[in-house]
Amino acid sequence: MGRGQRLGLFAGSGVGKSVLLGMMARYTKADVIVVGLIGERGREVKEFVEDILGAQDRSRAVVVAAPADAPPLLRMQGASYATAIAEHFRDKGKHVLLLMDSLTRYAQAQREIALAIGEPPATKGYPPSCFAKLPALVERSGNGLNGVGSITAFYTVLSEGDDQQDPIADASRAILDGHYVLSRALAEQGHYPAIDVEQSASRVMHNVVPQEHFELARRFRAVYSRYQKSKDLIQVGAYVSGSDPQVDDAIRLQPAMASFLQQTMFESASMEESLAQMAAVLNPQN
Repeated sequence: MGRGQRLGLFAGSGVGKSVLLGMMARYTKADVIVVGLIGERGREVKEFVEDILGAQDRSRAVVVAAPADAPPLLRMQGASYATAIAEHFRDKGKHVLLLMDSLTRYAQAQREIALAIGEPPATKGYPPSCFAKLPALVERSGNGLNGVGSITAFYTVLSEGDDQQDPIADASRAILDGHYVLSRALAEQGHYPAIDVEQSASRVMHNVVPQEHFELARRFRAVYSRYQKSKDLIQVGAYVSGSDPQVDDAIRLQPAMASFLQQTMFESASMEESLAQMAAVLNPQN
C-alpha cells in the first residue's frame, strides 16, 4: 500500500478484522490516527480505546463512535465526522491513518433512512442512494494538494454470509484502491491475521515498490497459489512426489510460507524485516 491509498478490509463477522485494525493503529508511523467505529458493538469501543490502543497511541488518536444502537442518522454523521477530523489534520500537513469500521454499517444506516422516506429498494434491498453515498465518503480521503498531508484509509466491509459478491462489498471494491480479504477458513485454522493472499490485491503496488520487491511478492503469490490448488490431492495422498517439480517446490516451501504469513497481535515487523524474511522463505539455501 502507498501513503494516501484507500483500502478495503473485506471480512465476515468474527474473523479478526478489529484486531487487525488495532495492530495497524498500534504500530503505524502516522502522525495522527482517526478511528471511526460506526454501527459496531458498544463494548467494542471501550475495548479498542483501553485494550488495543495503549497510552502512547491514545495521545495521537481520535476515536469517533456511533454504536449499533445509535439512530441511523447519527451513524451516518459519525462516519462523516471522523472523515472531517482526518481532513482537518491532513490540511495541517499531517499524515493521517483513518480506520473506519465499518463501511457496511454506514450503507445500512443510509438504507434505513432511504426506505423510511419512501425510496424504492433496488439491489438486494439497498436503494440507489446507498451506492451514491459510498464514493462521496471514500473519495474524501487521499493525498492533500501538492503532496502536503495525506489520509491513508482502511474501510472494513462486512461480507454477509462471507459472500464476496454482496452488493455493498461489490460496490466498495470498485471504488477502493485495493482490498484485503479475511478468510473464515484460515481463522478456523488459527491462522491470524486470516488474510487470503490469493483474493487480496493492491492497485497501486507497482507504483510504490521497487521492482525487486514486486517480483518477490509475485513469486510468493505464485508458489502459494500452486500449493493451494494442489492441496486436496496432497492431503489425501493422491499426489506423487516428482510428478510436478513446481508443486514439489511449493510443498517444500509451504511450512515456511505459512509461518511467514502469521503474526501475533503484539508483534510488529518493519518493511525491511518483512522483505528479508520473504526472500529467505523463497530462497532457503541463501
